[in-house]
Amino acid sequence: MKYRSVFDIIGPIMVGPSSSHTAGAAKIGRLARSIFGRQPQSVHISLYGSFAETYKGHATDVALIGGLLDYEPDDTRLPEAPRYAEEAGMAVTIATEEAVPEHPNTARIRMQDERDKMEVVGISIGGGKVEICELNGFPLQLSGTCPAILIVNEDRFGVVAAVTQLLSREQVNIGNMKVSRKEKGERALMIIETDERMKQPLLDEINELAGVIRVLRMED
Repeated sequence: MKYRSVFDIIGPIMVGPSSSHTAGAAKIGRLARSIFGRQPQSVHISLYGSFAETYKGHATDVALIGGLLDYEPDDTRLPEAPRYAEEAGMAVTIATEEAVPEHPNTARIRMQDERDKMEVVGISIGGGKVEICELNGFPLQLSGTCPAILIVNEDRFGVVAAVTQLLSREQVNIGNMKVSRKEKGERALMIIETDERMKQPLLDEINELAGVIRVLRMED
């Protein structure tokens, strides 16, 4: 196995005890909040596999709540995240599921406020590294290591081209792009990873394009 840095071996700087079950969980929560765009008012977290079996001892639930409050894995407030969530008015429920997931460290996070609701699925793959693998039923494969936008759009001709033309005009370099849909002619999802964070005016312009329903941002 090849390692890119010493941190791939010794793990991340974090509030422990586990890089996978604590630091990774905090990152999943934080990325879920990033996609939602703000702190949700209510959250339901379903834990699967080893997350469900060991979450109390490894403080996986606490770390996920901390991430949803936008705490980094090394934030000293992390152990008290449930109390801070209550003070912030974010209601959280935790459930363990018996279903066997594709990955043992899986969390499904359902977030809601008066404006919107969203469901995100994340997995912790070890050493504090994570992957967001589902958004509202659409499959993803995002690590959060580079900026990304997620565009919910109508599945029709010209929408993808209009988005990429705008990015080209602003000289935004696309590192990775994936397009998926549930059914032909229904809603689709564009996942675009870029080298640099996009400015809000450009995101607003994309959001105004014909066929674009919603633009979401994901950043670590």
